[in-house]
Amino acid sequence: MANPENRDWALIYTDWNPQQQPLREALCTLGNGYIATRGGFEEVHAGGLHYPGCYLAGGYNRLETDIAGRVLENEDLVNWPNWLPLNFRPKGGEWFNLDTVDLLDFRTELDVYHGILERAVRFRDADEREFSLVSRRFVHMDNPHLAAIEWRLTALNWSGQIEIRSAIDGTVTNQNVERYRQLNGQHLEILETGFEGEDAIVLAVRTNQSHIQMTQAARSRIYVGDVLAPTQRIRENEHGRIAHRLLVDCHQHQTLRIEKVVTIYTSCDFAVSEPTLAARKAVRRASSFAELQQSHERKWRHLWSISDITLRNGNNTTQFILRFHIFHLLQTTSPNTIDRDVGVPARGWHGEAYRGHIFWDELFIFPFLALRFPELTRSLLMYRYRRLPEARYLAQQSDYRGAMFPWQSGSDGREESQSLHLNPRSGRWLPDDSRLQRHVNAAIAYNVWQYYQVANDIEFLSYYGAELLLEIARFWASMATYNATRERYEIHGVIGPDEFHSHYPGAGAPGLNNNAYTNCMAAWVLRCASNVLHLLDEERRGELVELIEITDEELRRWDKISRNMFIPFHGDGIISQFEGYETLKEFDWEGYATKCEDIRPCCVNYLWSLFS
Repeated sequence: MANPENRDWALIYTDWNPQQQPLREALCTLGNGYIATRGGFEEVHAGGLHYPGCYLAGGYNRLETDIAGRVLENEDLVNWPNWLPLNFRPKGGEWFNLDTVDLLDFRTELDVYHGILERAVRFRDADEREFSLVSRRFVHMDNPHLAAIEWRLTALNWSGQIEIRSAIDGTVTNQNVERYRQLNGQHLEILETGFEGEDAIVLAVRTNQSHIQMTQAARSRIYVGDVLAPTQRIRENEHGRIAHRLLVDCHQHQTLRIEKVVTIYTSCDFAVSEPTLAARKAVRRASSFAELQQSHERKWRHLWSISDITLRNGNNTTQFILRFHIFHLLQTTSPNTIDRDVGVPARGWHGEAYRGHIFWDELFIFPFLALRFPELTRSLLMYRYRRLPEARYLAQQSDYRGAMFPWQSGSDGREESQSLHLNPRSGRWLPDDSRLQRHVNAAIAYNVWQYYQVANDIEFLSYYGAELLLEIARFWASMATYNATRERYEIHGVIGPDEFHSHYPGAGAPGLNNNAYTNCMAAWVLRCASNVLHLLDEERRGELVELIEITDEELRRWDKISRNMFIPFHGDGIISQFEGYETLKEFDWEGYATKCEDIRPCCVNYLWSLFS
């Protein structure tokens, strides 16, 4: 493995660029497959450029919103209480804020080898006092219920008393995505705020529909070197916010080390009597920042020994980008995810985009995970298997057979895609037909088969995977129609992986016919499902055939469809994206290029105008 001190293991910013902060907060998210926290600064609250969101894997809540004359129901990934708040001020002075001080030096580094986010700033306040602040934090990879912050604060030209405020903020709402801000984002109700011993604070909340409870406890201590500094504590207990204010003497050139160790437990956890009891107990028993850092880094070292991909001929930038993607993948789906009833969200657990829903993105990461963490891949596949009854119901509601998995899935596997969207440009309600992306079903079947091939897990295939494959194959067979003129089977009314083509010009109904990707994958699923029965032992095969009532006639039809599926072509043997693709008009690239310097937003605006 390469030297972890090299630049190909670190994302480094050496300037404070406020306009880049939302992007940087997302890129500097820290997580462990259970909890994730965006890279916001400890001293800021959500608002403007900052959004220090905290997310629980699979932590959803469903709310209704009355908007523009319609009642919308959405299930969202919840923004949970913010455990980051930590700030200081000279006694009687202003609280530290990058926007109000004279910034002398700035550096942020995300160390992806060790899973640590560090920020170093040097600044001068309005009263000419100069300070150096080094902040380091991690979300513990070995024990998913732990997180920690360390501040090293040095007064460079001043001595006196300073005040440090350490808090947990439960008044947060879902406001991360601008176009969702009109929707109801008040997901949390406060259950309890209080204190644990002399140096810890506790906050418990519960979602107001799904009734998931989370308790956070935070222990704050101040050291000079390794010795606890004499500290006066003042308790603050507002509704929804709990804090300690710590008064301590600060001497010129002397570094104060502030430790904030946080424990997080939920009602979804194993081996927990009750989240608040667990969080209180854990915060009392938690080790120091340095000891926690050691075990955290050890776990990351073990993960990288399995996961690292070293480029033999790549430059440092390319090498880092590859590792950066692996880093965020492991923060979303890690060994801590195993046995948790969660899927793979399209944007990770890094924010509220796509409402944290599960699409088909596991298709792209399973080739990486299955070879390195097969038990994790199996756990993620079980998310789909547990929602098989809901997929069967969705198929029935659309007059199909088998199992039809939704394009967007959340807590229970129902279709979370909206049927209508409010166009922010025109103010009109427009149909959203994205749920017609039926290829998610083929992706799930493909993932099941690929996992079996890699792991040779016949137990999974026998008791879970085969049933998924057979029911998805049954869905494709029921969706296929026979064209006697062509003597081929066809699939109509779908949207392929290219989401921009959703219907034919002037068509009264959404969907396209014979999307090449969809038809090819459907044919493959039918062949694969027919073959999988032969891999099972006779007893299990008999049970499964009886359970889902598969007949020999049905299997023969599957075979016939798979061998006679229509695939559209045009030109010199070129596969068409879908039937009729070659008749579409070419996009007016030159015309739109003259309207703006960057054609990309123009293309987006053009697409919006088509539906306005």
